[in-house]
Amino acid sequence: MWPNSTDLVASTLVERLKSRGERLALAESCTSGMAAAIIGGVPGASNVFCGSMVTYRIASKQAWLGVPKQIIDIHSAESRATTEAMATCLLEACPEADWTAAVTGHFGPDAPADHDGEVFFCLARRIATHEPRVLHRRVHLNESQRIARQIEASMNLIQWISENIL
Repeated sequence: MWPNSTDLVASTLVERLKSRGERLALAESCTSGMAAAIIGGVPGASNVFCGSMVTYRIASKQAWLGVPKQIIDIHSAESRATTEAMATCLLEACPEADWTAAVTGHFGPDAPADHDGEVFFCLARRIATHEPRVLHRRVHLNESQRIARQIEASMNLIQWISENIL
């Protein structure tokens, strides 16, 4: 069962999207679809939520989303640049989405010690010129257990999206 705060955070996002007549799609890595499950738990979310592409592995990021190999080779799969590529590639893959958001991060067990618990968010908006508007955020999670980190990262992502769809 989700913490009660997830209902409010996700409901706020769904209502904000409904009021704007806009839709959202997600590209998730370290959260493994948890953000989609939280948003999908809101009654009526299907009116504004296109879905989520869970690309946990590098090959999936490349094949399913079209993230260029060079970006991952240069910056790593857990980076601001990769997260931006995930979000902007998803805009191309999901033409009904007005907004896309992506999340990647280090949850261990093999994460470098100084990056363990670090996540990257990117929010991209489709605009009339077809040039996406892109916002970034880097967060260091407080939780230490994997599922708790996935929930914390998902909640932070949903809250951040809701605050930034302007």
